[in-house]
Amino acid sequence: MTAKSQFNTNLPHGGIILVRQLVREQVSRVFSVPGESFLNVLDGLYNSTIQNIVCRNESGASFMAEAYGKLTGRPGIAFVTRGPGASNASGGIHAAKQDSTPMILFIGQVKSTHRGREAFQEINYSKFLGDQCKWVHEIQSVDEIPKVVGKAFFVARSGRPGPVAISLPEDILDQKSDVEPQRPIALHPSLPTKTQLEKLVSCIETTTQPLIVAGGSLWSQKCNQMLEELSHKTGIPVATAFRRQDRFNNQHPNYAGDLTVGMNLKLAEIVDECDLLLLLGTRFGDIPSKGFTIPSMQGRKKTIVHNYPSSEEIGLNHKTDLAICCQPQDLLVAISSIPVQMKNDLTAWTSKCRSSYQQWIRVRDVPGQVKFPEILTWLSNNLPEDTIITNGAGNYAAFMHRYFQPKRFGTQFGSTSGSMGYGLPAAISAKLEHPERTVVCLAGDGCLQMSINEMSTISQYGIKVIVLVANNGIFGTIRMHQERAFPHRVSGTDLFNPDYVMLANAYGWHGERVAETSQFAETFERSLHADKPALIELQLDPEALSPNETISGLRT
Repeated sequence: MTAKSQFNTNLPHGGIILVRQLVREQVSRVFSVPGESFLNVLDGLYNSTIQNIVCRNESGASFMAEAYGKLTGRPGIAFVTRGPGASNASGGIHAAKQDSTPMILFIGQVKSTHRGREAFQEINYSKFLGDQCKWVHEIQSVDEIPKVVGKAFFVARSGRPGPVAISLPEDILDQKSDVEPQRPIALHPSLPTKTQLEKLVSCIETTTQPLIVAGGSLWSQKCNQMLEELSHKTGIPVATAFRRQDRFNNQHPNYAGDLTVGMNLKLAEIVDECDLLLLLGTRFGDIPSKGFTIPSMQGRKKTIVHNYPSSEEIGLNHKTDLAICCQPQDLLVAISSIPVQMKNDLTAWTSKCRSSYQQWIRVRDVPGQVKFPEILTWLSNNLPEDTIITNGAGNYAAFMHRYFQPKRFGTQFGSTSGSMGYGLPAAISAKLEHPERTVVCLAGDGCLQMSINEMSTISQYGIKVIVLVANNGIFGTIRMHQERAFPHRVSGTDLFNPDYVMLANAYGWHGERVAETSQFAETFERSLHADKPALIELQLDPEALSPNETISGLRT
């Protein structure tokens, strides 16, 4: 800031300067809950080209921003106020961390002159969010705003993507300056080397029982297409990581299933049996590795090739024979141009993998008049292939992962951090980004009530999502663990629910209730064609605790 500019009252304040940098970074939408700590930013957004979606709770805003990062590959942006606001938003930061999603959380902060004195709603964000964020920074002067914001975008997207938190002291935002927006920092990801590609091709050509596991956040429909081509050319079966099923067409004859919570045990055995495990873009963390127990290396000769965009993750959870640090698309592009001469016939092995998956998704009968597996299979068979399905956490999601088959990338959005309440905010973000596509939020009754206030946001902005409430009156996942550990001793897992249809009507939505499976198809069609948001309550029997278990079965 020049000496002259200090006294020029016509200069923009810090909020306008920040918004101008966001525009330079091509931001088109932000999510927020207003607070007095960043009034200048709200003023900067006024008459800007950026849409500000005002949410009902900071957790919803942060989940919407995180989902935006998943949807676009660009950092999702949330603005929240200090103290309680930032605390509420921390769930979205945790999701962005575990899901490797680019995201930037801007937090209003107490005046810089009040820092360190436990001022009203003061928090040290470096300590509070430092373990979850790739970078936490507090703005020190109005002149550094463009530089800091530019760096935040770079850090959020580089290497393993993740969340960044920027603290905005109220008095700094009040300051004025003639500082200009800066040019966005370009990414230059590393590429696979010739030696790495030669070694990888050699591993592929000589394998007898290979498996590719696809996952991670750096993905595209082009990746899907190239992976299908590689699988077709080599015959190698493909599995997907937890809540990354849309990384490969689930109806492809070489698809082997997903490594999820309560995974197909035969798929776990396949991971153990394979002689070549190619981890493509995925961390292969706790859930896909079944609590870090597969693959077991005892007494088996197995080659593990790990492709990941960040070197910090390679070799962290399992031994790695060949590390290829780059984005998965760059590896797929590189290998697509190399002739691969398979020395072994993989037909029997791949057929075994596919057969295991087909048996796994065969519809099983469950207690109750509403058969959840049949409904999810109907949705899988009848929804357009570009339909976006969102979900939070709970045993209802286990049914979805098992019976709903994504066919293309960008159609499955669930948090691998296992956060309840994620599905509804994610659906909002998805429909805003893709208004032409069908967006369905699948939520348990416990999960939906974690973010049910965002129904008001949906009504305010006319966001035409369809919400399916899997209502069984319990916290299903916890009840399952409870019945395993302490059968008959029910404590803290029963739920009271509102009348969801009346609640939907109160918000101006279309609402219906399904009490029998046969009612679902027509109910869904009416909801799909309603010129408003829609909610369908599925009255599920709590006895149908999971795809494989019942309460009475666990008690015997």
